[in-house]
Amino acid sequence: MENVERIKSEEMINRIDSRLTKNKVVKGLFFTATLFTSIILIVLLYRIIVQGAPYLSWDFLQNFASRRPEQAGIKAAVVGTIWMMAVVVPTAAIFGVGSAIYLEEYAGKNALTRWIQMNISNLAGVPSVVFGLLGLTIFVRLFGFGNSILAAGFTMSLLVLPVIIVASQEAIRAVPNELKEASYGLGATKWQTISRVVIPYAVPGIATGSILAFSRAIGETAPLIVVGIPTFVAFLPSGVFDSFTALPMQIYNWTSRPQEEFHNLAAAGIIVLLVVLIMMNSVAVWIRNRYQSR
Repeated sequence: MENVERIKSEEMINRIDSRLTKNKVVKGLFFTATLFTSIILIVLLYRIIVQGAPYLSWDFLQNFASRRPEQAGIKAAVVGTIWMMAVVVPTAAIFGVGSAIYLEEYAGKNALTRWIQMNISNLAGVPSVVFGLLGLTIFVRLFGFGNSILAAGFTMSLLVLPVIIVASQEAIRAVPNELKEASYGLGATKWQTISRVVIPYAVPGIATGSILAFSRAIGETAPLIVVGIPTFVAFLPSGVFDSFTALPMQIYNWTSRPQEEFHNLAAAGIIVLLVVLIMMNSVAVWIRNRYQSR
């Protein structure tokens, strides 16, 4: 009897040792993967900062694009990016959040809804150049917007729309059913429950997902190239039907030139773009923390 108990005890110890060993191996793999990606990120940031920081100046932010590196700037690209995002943000937010509310709160759970949901999820992973071709066909040629801010803004809205819908749906699903039932129990209508209970509770998730999607729209280049946005613009747009350029297009133009000075200017433009992205992501984190604390 004692021998049997001793054997069982030894087997248990061996199993525990095996599990601890596997845990250490898996932990080491995860740590190695994290370290590898962190090193790559640090190297990229170091190279960009070393190349671009000396070219950052007030003149760089105030000057238009030029064929002379010492006179080139990103004024038109920054203003054009702001104009484009002024179209993307309201368009994608209204249609994205509205679609998510309808699919989660109003649409019936049937085969058609599941098919729509599947296609939305698939669209979130479609390459951005495909959305560029869609924008070229619909907004540039069919509607006749040309290479304007409106055409680029609507194209970028299509690009980020599936991401916003999926993120908003996940945020709406996270709302506890008890809150909805309590609202209905107090006599509230469905829309009152959605507007006063569901949406305020889901705002942190919706805002976080939306701002991250908008960050993607700022940094995408392929759809703008397909739509035909110019890479060299020496004027500021005055309306949504004007031609323009954006930061990704300006950076793409500089990297395609053979002179090393333009490559350094591209690194400086990347720094400006990274600062904008970090600011947007910081806003997303601030909104999430503020509403979660409430």
